[in-house]
Amino acid sequence: MQESRVPPALVLFFLSPMIAELLSGSAPPVEFFNPAGFLILTSLYGSGAIVVRELVIRWDKGWTSLLILGAAYAILEEGLMVKSIFDPAWMDLGALATFGRWAGVNWVWAVMLTIYHATFSIAIPILLVELMFSSRREFPWVGRKAFRLLVLLISVVAVIGFAWLTPYRPPIPQYLGAVAATIALGYGAWKLPHQPKPRDWTRGPVGPRRLALFAFAATLCFFMLLYAGPFLTPFPIVMIVAAFCLVALVGMLLTDFGSRGLAESQEFALAAGALGFLILLAPLQEFDKTRTDNAVGMSLVGLSFLVFLVLLGRRIGRRSKVT
Repeated sequence: MQESRVPPALVLFFLSPMIAELLSGSAPPVEFFNPAGFLILTSLYGSGAIVVRELVIRWDKGWTSLLILGAAYAILEEGLMVKSIFDPAWMDLGALATFGRWAGVNWVWAVMLTIYHATFSIAIPILLVELMFSSRREFPWVGRKAFRLLVLLISVVAVIGFAWLTPYRPPIPQYLGAVAATIALGYGAWKLPHQPKPRDWTRGPVGPRRLALFAFAATLCFFMLLYAGPFLTPFPIVMIVAAFCLVALVGMLLTDFGSRGLAESQEFALAAGALGFLILLAPLQEFDKTRTDNAVGMSLVGLSFLVFLVLLGRRIGRRSKVT
């Protein structure tokens, strides 16, 4: 099937914020499509996702480096720009405003949002766009000049967000620690070995349906931990350890599943399974009377993403039959 002539970087520029903010319900349609908000979100997420992917491609790295760079992006957004990692009054914290806060840092929130952004803001949008433009997934999508402009754009948005989004100013040592962590993660992603060769298959092929269910279950566990964790244990460290254990488990299983490389249908199943949870959650958010913002249109958002995944899945299926 012939691919679209639309530049893949442009698709990624809009898909990343649409998944991370719109589909998740963090920014419902009324907020997301507000001109000012739309400009900031696309500039932030879109630039971040493209920059991360271009670095991975140009450094000849793999998914581990991509996820580490995704974590660096998370700290840049949540720590350096919006400062939610430090701000005890950040609007979305809920119980996490006090649960896990120590030395001026919202530690539980920081860990959970780092995992979220690395996965849903960076990795999944990149994977979906690469599946849409499979003939170009091994190549850079922007030139050096455009890359530098994207870096400048995300830097400008981060500065604007820091200065005007909220009046809160983090303590200087903690803020410098976030800067150091961002740099260290970027350096670590760069220093990792090049794309590793697949190991021998250990358990045999895993069908797309099982992979989709696995991704759905992992996403369900993550969000249950995020929202219910503070009510299940009085010890924040337990929640942090649980989050890292979930990440380690998912990482080990994916390494085992893909020891000889995953087919496109399997890659798609993982992304679709993870997004499937958010799609099911979308209409529930619209009719959640406890929400203080306007969530009208979330059902349509979920339906739109469902149609998008169905069409992309069919396209990948036809492409697999041809090859």
